[in-house]
Amino acid sequence: MFVQDLVRHAALRYGDAPALSDGERTLSFVEFEQRTARLGNALLGLGLRPGDRVASVLPNCIEELLAYVALSRTGLHRVGLNARDTADDHAFKVEDSGARASITDGLTLPGVEFALSRSDVERLSQTGPDGPCDVPMDPKEVYRLAYTGGTTGRSKGVLLTLRTLQAQVSNYLLEHVPGIARGDVMLHAAPVSHASGSYFLPHLVRGATSVLLPRFRAGEFLEWMERTGAQRTFLVPTMMATLLDEPNLADVALPRLKQISYGASPIAPSVAEGCERVFGQVLAQTYGQAEAPMTITHLRPEEHGRVGSAGRAYTMVAVRVVDSSDPAEDRDVAVGETGEVVCRGAIVSSGYYNRPDATAQTFRNGWLHTGDVGYLDEDGYLFLQDRQHDMIISGGFNVYPREVEDVLVTHPAVREAAVVSVPDTRWGEIVHAVVSVRAAVTPDELEEYMRDRVAGFKRPRAFHIREQDLPKSGAGKLLRRTVRDEIRAEQP
Repeated sequence: MFVQDLVRHAALRYGDAPALSDGERTLSFVEFEQRTARLGNALLGLGLRPGDRVASVLPNCIEELLAYVALSRTGLHRVGLNARDTADDHAFKVEDSGARASITDGLTLPGVEFALSRSDVERLSQTGPDGPCDVPMDPKEVYRLAYTGGTTGRSKGVLLTLRTLQAQVSNYLLEHVPGIARGDVMLHAAPVSHASGSYFLPHLVRGATSVLLPRFRAGEFLEWMERTGAQRTFLVPTMMATLLDEPNLADVALPRLKQISYGASPIAPSVAEGCERVFGQVLAQTYGQAEAPMTITHLRPEEHGRVGSAGRAYTMVAVRVVDSSDPAEDRDVAVGETGEVVCRGAIVSSGYYNRPDATAQTFRNGWLHTGDVGYLDEDGYLFLQDRQHDMIISGGFNVYPREVEDVLVTHPAVREAAVVSVPDTRWGEIVHAVVSVRAAVTPDELEEYMRDRVAGFKRPRAFHIREQDLPKSGAGKLLRRTVRDEIRAEQP
């Protein structure tokens, strides 16, 4: 099954029922199928050909999903950009991908032959030629170029094939969001250009309505959840933490809510526990990365008693934890022992675009080497500790920043925390903490708070306190590298 098949089948099954809405406009399943076909024909009529890459940078809007599906149906490779990224980020990805065209919302992206605005997409999707636009494709063919978050270095373009898309949709329907019914509502609060967009097709094929929230603000999000009666939504952990600070949270009634999916970055146990107290047993975690989109492991709502776990492998995905210090061997470590998480299955990308060395290093021995450090318990639950590149070695001891950050954010004054290393002549590296606060607190108070909560070699030697949010990627991931560079630049 390909994208065009899923869209056509949904149009036949659900007809004039609402498929997509932004609060002001609504498209039925039939209208969505027709308009993506017209848009696809119009794109091909502009001179684009299957295999060409098209950059797309739009906020949450109907046009973003029209473009997403139209590009897939015509064999054009979508290069999804995040509207929150910088102009330099956009320029790099456009140049690196060799995009011939762009679909934007008032932006001018350098290096492309022509650009389409939201209004162009809207017009072409209504006035483009009728008739099928679908290009026959092999499941191994690329349909999308997804760029890594760039949290540890320059982004790389990940080649995602139709086989990868099929695996992701199947994993969702079978295990992560089972039970979707006709007439259900999925509220997209996070960018559909990234993780939230992966929930669109599973809901489309089951006859549910996708509602697009233009931007996330905690109060507005809760109002939309109430007004639409949404059963499901996807949030990143930073959004969930923001909800817990919303003053009117106790007044919100969401009797139809079935699931809050979350992922894309680690979640502090205190945030997960706080959301469960407020919303009930509705949290469902899914873990993946650009190289294996969203579905390596998952933690069901009833499994959230295993605090800190990323869950167990999806049925059609194999997960191991290995000692990757010898790249030729990748020896399995013992249960409970820390190593690098590796996985394989149809969900895994075919490699990086124009990066043969990085492809060989990451996709080796038949397994995707995720760069994530963690361990498996005796029941097969995965516990992630950190990224390999973020680990701090202080006095010969390994310090995983996330472990320290999770303790820091339990302090009532701390909203966010980033733990980074600073070079030290005696210890090699020492631990520094940068915290964003919601109330006044002193470094001495934070030091005292941490004294009995983490081992001495893990405790931060200095605290930098900020009122503003910590830097994040367009997908909401904490940019420790940026924080680390800022702190090191301040050192004498």
